[in-house]
Amino acid sequence: MHPMLNIAVRAARVAGNIIAKGFENQTDLLTEAKGDNDFVTRIDKEAEQAIIHKIKQSFPEHNFVGEEGGIVEGSDKDFKWVIDPLDGTTNFIKGIPHFCVSIALLHKGRLDQAVVFDPIRGELFTASKGAGAQLNGFRIRASKAKELSQTILATAFPFKDKESLETYQQGFNKIFMQAGDIRRSGSAALDLAYVAAGRYDGYWERGIKPWDIAAGELLVRESGGLVTDFAGGNDPMHKGEIVAGSAKVVQNLVKHLK
Repeated sequence: MHPMLNIAVRAARVAGNIIAKGFENQTDLLTEAKGDNDFVTRIDKEAEQAIIHKIKQSFPEHNFVGEEGGIVEGSDKDFKWVIDPLDGTTNFIKGIPHFCVSIALLHKGRLDQAVVFDPIRGELFTASKGAGAQLNGFRIRASKAKELSQTILATAFPFKDKESLETYQQGFNKIFMQAGDIRRSGSAALDLAYVAAGRYDGYWERGIKPWDIAAGELLVRESGGLVTDFAGGNDPMHKGEIVAGSAKVVQNLVKHLK
């Protein structure tokens, strides 16, 4: 395992322990609203602090950007960790056991290492650039589906921007009529990890942040999948939109989303 990936795994497991304990004791979450239908708990903040602390023990000069803590500047501008300490907070708050820790490392602006850890199922998805993707140490590969009729897809509704629902539905309706079925789980990072593992054949979402998809994007790419924005471009993190899956599935999804 790459040394930096090894540290990321350790950090994810520390955060996962915090999250698992918090999930068992729902009475002390101290939930706050960050915006419409957007929540943060004490556990989110503690998990992010634990991740940064663990990584800084080995790489004190690195930079960090986290969903809860924002930007933490370091002296080495070549390395930036992108962290979502608890992706699927609403599921967590409601007692739905589907959420994860997401940690990605960018080296000179390019995705280099990725970890998505589901502390409830004990599933650890990892990837290093050029070295493939793994689930609990075993190689995983994305689906090779070609036709949408063969697929199980995943997406998310624009719950933070309900004014855009009509535009979203236009694409959704076209895709739904052709797809086998569609899921909506509440965790972008796990959706992408499931695409990497071949559990989902494809995934699309708009209105997302870099920490939602950074680790998942590398997982999909390293498992042999394709990742684009809605226009078919290769910059989903900056566009705030993503399409992922096999090459043929992504091509068909983009056709309906442009």
